[in-house]
Amino acid sequence: MKTTFVATLLTVVSIAHACLASTRLVEPQLMLQRQEAGSRPRVALTFDACSGKTDERILSTLIDNNIPATIFVTARWLKRNGAVFAILKARPDLFEIENHGAMHVPAVDRPISIYGIAAAGSAQAVEGEVAGGAAAIAAQGVTPHWFRGATAKYTLSSIGQIRQMGFRIAGYSVNGDGGSLLGPSAAEKRIAAAKDGDVIIAHINQPTHAAGDGVVKGILDLKVKGFAFVQLDDAMEDGSDDTIN
Repeated sequence: MKTTFVATLLTVVSIAHACLASTRLVEPQLMLQRQEAGSRPRVALTFDACSGKTDERILSTLIDNNIPATIFVTARWLKRNGAVFAILKARPDLFEIENHGAMHVPAVDRPISIYGIAAAGSAQAVEGEVAGGAAAIAAQGVTPHWFRGATAKYTLSSIGQIRQMGFRIAGYSVNGDGGSLLGPSAAEKRIAAAKDGDVIIAHINQPTHAAGDGVVKGILDLKVKGFAFVQLDDAMEDGSDDTIN
């Protein structure tokens, strides 16, 4: 009888641990496969266009220097930046356009607040956020393959749900601008310190923030160092938390 009770208790504890694990917040990492010794180092620049306008300082730098990047756009941003979206779409050699959601709501399936932003709160709402962003992009003739949610945080269960919807989830390894809140020197330093294989996240929707100047300088610093820049779809990656495999 005692053995049966202990076994039952262990089963309950195991199930409880599994449930807790599936609902804890994670912030996945993403790295490119590193180059062989002696090869040119590579990084992937990824930019979130959450809402608001477009940072022309960053966009013009990418275009003028022929630097490829992956841009994650929300449906909210797309509504206000149709002309810029047309520029991105016209240059697939430079810009890979991916899904940042419909309304910039964290793709988390439990009711919490992250950085003051209310999460989707349920699996149904996560589906709406992801599918709504994809539909807005598809309506412009582009099919997204990657998703990055607002705040870049998820539960393991929401990661599984998004993967089942057919999207790879874009984490990162270098936070280039601290949510566009860093000063220019700090942003430049972070980006310029990137190493081979890093996936850099920054923002391209805050034209009035000082961080944008540092983002531009950091990118140009990497170019001077001889780094190559790749889009996410053009490289092999390694992601944590079952986000891409």
